[in-house]
Amino acid sequence: MNLFALESSLLLSSATHFDFLLKPIFLHGFSASLHLVLLLFLLLLWVTNRVKEAGGERSKERPKQRKVLWYKLTLAFCLLVSAFNVVLSLLSYGYWNGNGWSEDQLVTLSDYVVKALAWGATYVYLNCQFINFGERKRFPFLLRIWWGFYFSVSCYSLVTDIILFRKHVSLPSQCLVSDVFSVITGLSLFIMGIWGRIGGITLLEEPLLKGESNVSNGVDLKKGGDTVTPYSNAGIFSVLTFSWISPLIAAGNKKTLDLEDVPQLDSDDSLVGAFPNFKNRLESDDSEGSRVTTFKLVKALFFLAWKDILWTALLAFIYNVASFVGPYLIDDFVQYLNGQYEFKNEGYFLVMAFFVAKLVESVSQRRCFFKLQQVGLRQRAVLVGAVYNKGLTLSIQSKRSYTSGEIINFMAVDAERVDEYSWYMHDLWIIALQVALALSILYTKLGLASLAALVATSLAMLANIPLAKRLKKFQDKLMELKDTRMRATSETLRNMRILKLQGWEMKFLSKIIGFRNVEEGWLKRCVNMKAITTFVSWVAPSFVSIATFGACILLGVPLESGKILSALATISNLQGAISDLPNSISQITQTKVSLDRIASFLQLDDLQPDVIENLPRGSSDTAVEIVDGNFSWDSSSSTATLKDINLKVHHGMKVAICGTIGSGKSSLLSCILGELPKTSGTLKLCGTKAYVSQSPWIQSGKIEENILFGTEMDRERYNKVLEDCTLKKDLEILSFGDQTIVGERGTNLSGGQKQRIQIARALYQDADIYLFDDPFSAVDAHTGSHLFKEVLLGTLSSKTVIYVTHQVEFLPAADLVLVMTDGKITQAGKYNDILKSGTDFMELVGAHKKALSALSTVEPGFDSEQSTGERGSVVGSVGGKLQKEGNQGNESGKVDDGGPKGQLVQEEERVKGEVGFSIYWKYLTTAYGGALVPFILLVHILFQIFQNGSDYWMAWASPVSADVKPPVGSFTLVVVYLVLAIACAFAVLVKALLLNKAGYKTATLFFEKMHSSIFRAPMSFFDSTPSGRILNRASTDQTAVDLNIPYQVGDFAFNIIYLLGIIVVMSQASWQIYIICIPVLAACIWYQRYYISSARELSRLIGVCKAPIIQHFAETILGATTIRCFDQESRFRETNMILTDCYSRPKFHFAGAMEWLIFRLDMLSSITFAFCLFLLICVPEGVINPAIAGLAVTYGLTLNTLQTWIVLNICSMENQIISVERMLQYSNIPTEPPLVIETNRPEHSWPSHGEVNILNLQVRYTPHLPLVLRGVTCTFPGGLKTGIVGRTGSGKSTLIQTIFRMVEPEAGQITIDGLNISSIGLHDLRSSLSIIPQEPIMFEGTIRSNLDPLEEYTDQQIWEALDKCQLGEQVRRNEHKLDSTVSENGDNWSIGQRQLICMGRVLLKKSKILVLDEATASVDTATDSLIQTTLREQFSGCTVITIAHRITSVLDSDMVLLLNHGLVEEYDSPAKLLENKSSSFSQLVAEYISRSSLHDC
Repeated sequence: MNLFALESSLLLSSATHFDFLLKPIFLHGFSASLHLVLLLFLLLLWVTNRVKEAGGERSKERPKQRKVLWYKLTLAFCLLVSAFNVVLSLLSYGYWNGNGWSEDQLVTLSDYVVKALAWGATYVYLNCQFINFGERKRFPFLLRIWWGFYFSVSCYSLVTDIILFRKHVSLPSQCLVSDVFSVITGLSLFIMGIWGRIGGITLLEEPLLKGESNVSNGVDLKKGGDTVTPYSNAGIFSVLTFSWISPLIAAGNKKTLDLEDVPQLDSDDSLVGAFPNFKNRLESDDSEGSRVTTFKLVKALFFLAWKDILWTALLAFIYNVASFVGPYLIDDFVQYLNGQYEFKNEGYFLVMAFFVAKLVESVSQRRCFFKLQQVGLRQRAVLVGAVYNKGLTLSIQSKRSYTSGEIINFMAVDAERVDEYSWYMHDLWIIALQVALALSILYTKLGLASLAALVATSLAMLANIPLAKRLKKFQDKLMELKDTRMRATSETLRNMRILKLQGWEMKFLSKIIGFRNVEEGWLKRCVNMKAITTFVSWVAPSFVSIATFGACILLGVPLESGKILSALATISNLQGAISDLPNSISQITQTKVSLDRIASFLQLDDLQPDVIENLPRGSSDTAVEIVDGNFSWDSSSSTATLKDINLKVHHGMKVAICGTIGSGKSSLLSCILGELPKTSGTLKLCGTKAYVSQSPWIQSGKIEENILFGTEMDRERYNKVLEDCTLKKDLEILSFGDQTIVGERGTNLSGGQKQRIQIARALYQDADIYLFDDPFSAVDAHTGSHLFKEVLLGTLSSKTVIYVTHQVEFLPAADLVLVMTDGKITQAGKYNDILKSGTDFMELVGAHKKALSALSTVEPGFDSEQSTGERGSVVGSVGGKLQKEGNQGNESGKVDDGGPKGQLVQEEERVKGEVGFSIYWKYLTTAYGGALVPFILLVHILFQIFQNGSDYWMAWASPVSADVKPPVGSFTLVVVYLVLAIACAFAVLVKALLLNKAGYKTATLFFEKMHSSIFRAPMSFFDSTPSGRILNRASTDQTAVDLNIPYQVGDFAFNIIYLLGIIVVMSQASWQIYIICIPVLAACIWYQRYYISSARELSRLIGVCKAPIIQHFAETILGATTIRCFDQESRFRETNMILTDCYSRPKFHFAGAMEWLIFRLDMLSSITFAFCLFLLICVPEGVINPAIAGLAVTYGLTLNTLQTWIVLNICSMENQIISVERMLQYSNIPTEPPLVIETNRPEHSWPSHGEVNILNLQVRYTPHLPLVLRGVTCTFPGGLKTGIVGRTGSGKSTLIQTIFRMVEPEAGQITIDGLNISSIGLHDLRSSLSIIPQEPIMFEGTIRSNLDPLEEYTDQQIWEALDKCQLGEQVRRNEHKLDSTVSENGDNWSIGQRQLICMGRVLLKKSKILVLDEATASVDTATDSLIQTTLREQFSGCTVITIAHRITSVLDSDMVLLLNHGLVEEYDSPAKLLENKSSSFSQLVAEYISRSSLHDC
C-alpha cells in the first residue's frame, strides 16, 4: 500500500486542478487499486466457501452440468487477459525499462502485475466454483458489475490516450496497445455478462442399446456406460494441460484398468453421434448422382471435423514459428555472453524469450497433436460404420467381387490408414513453412550464402522422393503379399478341422510359409530401403551445413561461432522437413489408395429395392406371387438362373420344392427373399418373413440371444419354441443351458443343434411366411420327423411355409409340390397329381422307393407312436455280451459327471501388469543369440562421438566475433567438419543395416515359431479360440514385429546415448547443470512410471477391443441374408457402432494420457533449459567460452524434444512390445501328440483288416466341460459296414473325432487291427483313414486343388473320381474344366456339389477305413442312391463307418450302433434290432416308414 500512497502524494504535488486525471500514473494507479480490490474480494469468497465446505453445507452429490459456449469463452478471455498482462510485465521489467526505473514506470509495472494476478484468480474462481453455481443460469451479479466497470475504465484510458496523442504528448506504445486490448476484452466480457449463460444441469443419456443382449463378441456393451469423458466438460486450463485425464491415470496407477473404467466418448467423437452427420453429408451432394466418389468421401470426412482441422492448422503454425525462435536468438545470446549487448537486461530478456517460445511451442504442439488424433479417430469410426452398413445392403453379385477377407480389410486396414493419416494432414504446407522460416533466419545471419542452403535443401528433398517412391512400391507389394497370406491363413483356420482330419495341416502350413517367404523377400527390400532413407535423412543436415558454410567461404561471409551455431540449429530443425516430405507424399498416396478402395466398395450395387413389391399386411389373400419371373445371379450372363417362374401361394399353404442338386431350389427361396436380382417379371409379397438357411448361421454369443434375435423375451412363447424344436434336452445337457456361449460359427454345437436353433429363431419371430432351405438334412430321422410334424404341420399350420427338401417323405403333406430342373419349375401340383405326370419327379420318387424296399421286413402296422421313454431300458448286444447303459438315477437325462464345468469360449486372455524383462530379453536374443546388439550400440556410440565432435569443432574453431583471430583457417574449419560428417554418415548406414538385419531375422523366427505352434495345437484350441484372435497376431502383431519394434527398441537406446551426449556438452559450459538435471530426470522417470501402468492397460484394451469389431463384421457378412430377412439391420448397425466406440474409447484416452505425459515432460525440460540459460548469463564475463556456451544452448534447444522422445519411446516401446508378448503366448500352446513317432511307426500296409475296437471310451472336449462320451464299448468289424445313428447331440460325431484323435480320450482306448491308435503318430493315423465330414468344405482355388491338395494324383485319376461322384459332366461343361474356379468357401458351388467334391477326395485316397459323417445329407435321394452304390463298389472289403440321418443310408449296414447321451443304447445287426419291436432302432425305422408311406396312400 506504500506504493499507492506514494502515487497519491505525487499526484497532489504535481497537479493543483483536475489535470492529474489525464496523467498515465493516475490511470495505472487507479487500475491497479481496483484490481487489487477484486483480488481481495475473490480471496474472501474462496475462504468463505472453504469454511462452508468444512461445515458440511455443500451437497456431496452434485448434478452433472453442461458448460455452454458463453462460459467457455468467458474463461478464455479471463485467461487471455491474465496472460497478456504477464507478457507486458515481463517485457516492462526486462526490456522497456532496462535503463533504470522512474515512478511512472514502477506504477505501470505494478498495474500489469496486479492485473495478471486478478484475472488469473478470476479464471480459477470461475473454473473451480462452476459446480457450485447449481441451476444458476447467469454469472454472479458482482462479477457482472465488475466487468461493466472494467469496460468503462478501459474506455476512459483509451480516450485519455487519444487526447494526449492529439496534444502531441509522447506515450509508450505498450500503453496504447494495452488500452486497446482492454477495451476489446472489456466489451466482450460486458456482453457476456449481460446475455451470457453459465449452463444447466444435464441428465445422463440412456444406454444406446436396449434389449436383453448386453454382450457382443466378448465385449460388454454396457461397460463404461455411466460416465462421459471429462474432456467434454473440461475448462481451458484443464484442456491445455490435459488435467482432465488425470483421474483415469490415477485410477490406473492404483488398479488394473478394465473397459468399464474407461469413460464413454463425447457425442461428437462417438460413432453413434458422428455417423448421422457424416451420412447426411455424404448423401446430400448428389451432383454426381447417387454414387459415392473419392472426392465426395473426402469432402464428407473434412466437414465432419472441419473446425478441428482448421484449429489444428492454426496450432501447427504457432508451434512451428515458435520452434524457430530459439535458433534465431542463439547468435544474440552468444554475443551477449561475449559482452556485446544492446541494453542492460538483455540477458534476462533472452532467457525469457527462449523460455516463453518453448512454452508456446509445447502447449500448441501438444494440443495440435491431440486434436489430430481426435480427428483421425472420428474419421476412422465413420468409415468403419459406412463399410459395415454397406456390407449389410450389398447384393450377392457385388459381394462376389471381393472375398470376405478383402471386405474386412476395408475396415481393418484402410480405415485405420485414414486414421494414421491425420498425423500427416498438414505436413505439406508445414514443410514449406519450415523451409521458409529456416531460409529467412539463414539469410538474416549469413546473407546470400542462404541460397546455397536453399539449393542443398531442395536437392536433399529431391533425393528423398525417388527413395520414397521405391519404398512405397515395396510397401504396397508387401501389403499385397500380406493380404494373400492372411487370406490363406483365414481360410486355413476356418477349415482347420477338415485339415487335421485329412492330415493336411502341415501341407497348408508349408503353403502359408511359402507365402511368407515371398513376403519376407519384399520385407528385406523394404527395410533395406528404409535404411537408405534413414541414411539420407541423417546425412542431409550435414550436407546442407557443408554447402552453406562452403558458400560463406566463397562469398567472404565471416564464419563467427554465434552465426554458425544459429545456422546449425536452424538446419537441424530442417532435418524433419527433409525426411518428412517423401514420407508425407507416401502417406497421402497410401491414404488416397485406401479412400479409393473404400469409395469403390461403397459404389457397389446394393440389393435391388424393387425386386419385391411388398403389400400391406392383410391386404391380400395371396402370400407370394411371381408372374413371368426371370432372375439371374450374374446380370452379364445371357442365361438366367431362374427362368419363366410363375408361382402363386395363398396364405396358410405348405409349398415343397424338390429337384436334383444344382437345379435352382435355393435360388428360388433367394428370389422370394429379394436376394436374387430380377431381370423381368413381378414378385409380390404380403406379410413378414422368416428364413432358415441350408448352412446354419449362428452368432457368437448365448444360445438365448441367438433364438430371441433382438426381440423381447416372452417366456411362455420361448419355452414353447424350445419344446417344438426339441432343444430342452440339449440345453439340460449343457452346463449353462441356454446361457451357454456359442463359439465362432457355432463350433461347440453339433450340426443338428445349430439347425434346430436356427428353426427356433425363425419360430420365435412369429412371421407370416416361413422359408426353409432343407433344414431337416442336418438332423436325425426322429428329430426331422418331429420337427416336420410339430413345427411345419403343427405350430405353423396357419402360416405360409415354403420348404426345400431332398427327403421325399416330406412331400405328400404339401399343398403344392414344385419340381425344379435347370432353373425352371418343370412340374407343379399336388403330390399325387404330379406323381403320374412327369419323369423328373418319378426319378426322385423311384430312388426313394428303392431305398424303402429294404425295409419290407417291418410290419406296416407297427406302432410308431410308442413312447420314447422306454428307450432307456432297451438292452442291446455288444460283441455277444449284454450291456445295460441307461440314464439310471437321472430321469431328466441331464449329464452331471461331477467334473469341472465352464464356458467353451472364454474371454480373451489379457496379460496384466508391466511387461516382464524376460519379454525384452527374448526379443533381443532371438536373432543370433543377441550377438548383433553390442555391435549396433558400439556403432551408434561412435556416431554420437563424431556428431558431437563435429559440432564442438565448429563452435571451438570459429571466432566469436570478427575482431577475434580464429584458431584455424576457414578452409580447414570446413574440411575437418566434412570429414567428421562423412564418418557420421558411414556410422549411420552401418547401424541401420545391422539393426535391419537383427529385426528381420527376429521377425522371421517369431513368425515360424508362432505358426508352427498354432498348427500343432489341438482342435480344442481352435474350438475355444475365435479365429480373430489368431489373425490379429498373424497380421497386426506380426506387422509390429516386422516394421515397428526394431526401430522402437533401437531408438530407445540411441536416444539415451544422445541425451548423455547433450548433458556432457552442456556441462562443458556449466557443470551446475547437473544440479537440476538429476532431479528433473528423476521427476521424468517418476512421471513415466506413474503413467505407464494406465497406458499399458489402455493399449492392451485397444488390442482386445479390436477383434470383436472384425469378428462381428465377419459374422454379419456371412449372415447378411438372415439379418435382412428378419429386418434386424438397425440392431446390427447399433451393435457395430457400440463395438466401434468400445475400441475408440481406450484409444482416445490413450492419446490423451500420452499427451498428458509429454506436456509435463516438456515443462520439466523447459525449466531445465531455462535454468541452464540463467546460469550462463549469471557467470561473469570471460569465465566461459561464449561459443561453447552457445553450443550448449544449441543442444539445449533439442533437450525437451529429446527428453520427451525418450520417455515417450519407453512407453511406446512397452506398448509395442505387447505384440511380442501376444505372439509368444501363441508360440507356447500345448501341442497335439507327435505327428510321427519314429520308434513306433505302423507298417505301410496298416490297417490291413480294418477292425476298430473301442473300450470304455470317455471323452470331454476341455477340462471345464462335461463328458460327451461316457463309457462307450463296441467293435466295428473289419471289412464290414457299420451305421451309427442317434439323436442329435448324442455323441456320434464326437466318436468319429476320437477315432481320428481330434480329441484325446480321458479314459479308455481305441485299437485298429490290434494297434492302440494313441501309441502311433497322428500323421500315420490320419493319413491311413478317410472321412467325408458333416460340413462340406471347399478351399479357394480350383477343382483340381480341392480334390488333390497334396498333388499326388494324375488328371485321369481325378476325372475318374469326379465321374464316380456324379460331378464329371458338370465340371466338363465348365470352360476351364479341372481349373474351374472355386471361390471363397466354395460359395459358387451348391452345398450338395461341395459334398460330392468331398466324396471325390476319398475316392482318390482309397483308405481301408472310411468314415461318412452325414455325407449325403445335402443331396437328393436319387443322388444319394448313386453315391451309396458307388461306395459299395469302390470300398468293398473296406471298413465303412456311416453316420446318417436317413435310415435308408444305414439300413444296408452290417451293424448298427445307436447312441444316446454319450452311451451305447443298442448295437447289433439291423435284422436283429428290427426283430425286437421295442428296440429304439425299430421305432426309428417304423417312424420313417410311417411318414414315408404317406405318399403311397
